[in-house]
Amino acid sequence: MKRVLVPLAPGFEEIEAVTVIDILRRAGIEVTVAGTVKGEIEGRNKIRVASDVLLDSVTANSFDMIVLPGGSAGTEHLKKNPKVRQILQDMESRGCYLAAICAAPLVLSAVGLLDGKNITSHPSVQRDLSEVKYSEDRVVVDGHIVTSRAPGTAMEFAMKLVEILGGSSKMEEVNRSVLARLS
Repeated sequence: MKRVLVPLAPGFEEIEAVTVIDILRRAGIEVTVAGTVKGEIEGRNKIRVASDVLLDSVTANSFDMIVLPGGSAGTEHLKKNPKVRQILQDMESRGCYLAAICAAPLVLSAVGLLDGKNITSHPSVQRDLSEVKYSEDRVVVDGHIVTSRAPGTAMEFAMKLVEILGGSSKMEEVNRSVLARLS
């Protein structure tokens, strides 16, 4: 079974986090929601989500993919968190998938993982991603880096992650129940 880590920090974008968690779990992928703080984590719209574990208790070698939700404040918290940086570096060294949506590609950039990569992000952070080949596509895959634009692209992003981890037939199976528009 594939395993995915979704770290949550205060100010995360709820649609991006919950959509990814839900769709991956529907696909039978084990998702661990790891909070950067104890207790419930409050998102940008004041929705509180309980984490499965504290991020400090997580080891990178337990996961096949990490997914970073955006949200301006959440992204800033993730960028400054040394454990997030360590996990990203460990997963990068193993060739694991690194996925980020909205403002969260800034976290990958801060760790030096986007140089020369084809990526996308929320338009508001494009100017801070100068070392990349920027695309306005809704979901962009470059090797083991997967990026997407905003809450409105969260379903397409989540389905692409299912396709990467479980194949196109698994993505189609999940989509038969949720009826997402994928093209």
